[in-house]
Amino acid sequence: MTRYAMAIDQRRCVGCHSCTVACRTWNDLPMDIIYNPVLGGVVEGEWPNVHRNYVPTLCMHCKNPECVPCCPTGASQQDEDGVVWVDYKKCMGCKVCVNACPYGMRDTSHTVRRFDEYVRKCTFCKERREMEPDKDPYCVQTCHQKARIFGDIDDPNSAISRLINRSDTFRLLEELGTDPQIYYIPALGGKR
Repeated sequence: MTRYAMAIDQRRCVGCHSCTVACRTWNDLPMDIIYNPVLGGVVEGEWPNVHRNYVPTLCMHCKNPECVPCCPTGASQQDEDGVVWVDYKKCMGCKVCVNACPYGMRDTSHTVRRFDEYVRKCTFCKERREMEPDKDPYCVQTCHQKARIFGDIDDPNSAISRLINRSDTFRLLEELGTDPQIYYIPALGGKR
């Protein structure tokens, strides 16, 4: 069975925000919504071995998402391939799922009229993959440093499975038991 996941190689991320811009453009997002902010810019190490560490974030597409079972209308859903998404037609903008997400990766726009308000989040470009199954999400396609790797983590021959199995990785807030499907390969931290 297909299980989508993403690896983010912090050794390669230069904090250019091209992933954020590509996502915003593809999803036609209002100015106050960002599906995948790039956090950080923390400088680590000592001269001359200095490195700036960035943490690109997005919905973690958890195996055990807190945001899905709490939705009173059933708008928050999870597909068999692990993708967590929102059915905008069912969403009433109550923000229960926004408060349930421990990663802060759901939001409603404050620039739209109240009756148009609904929860928005990253879907791994679900609509694009439905039209073109072999295409990566736009944030992956746009990353010129190749810091984002997307694919089927259950396929042992996929690029993401091979990368995760041969690299030291960590996941954000793993201790919460949500089983996030975004894996980070840590930055060098100014060391060689």
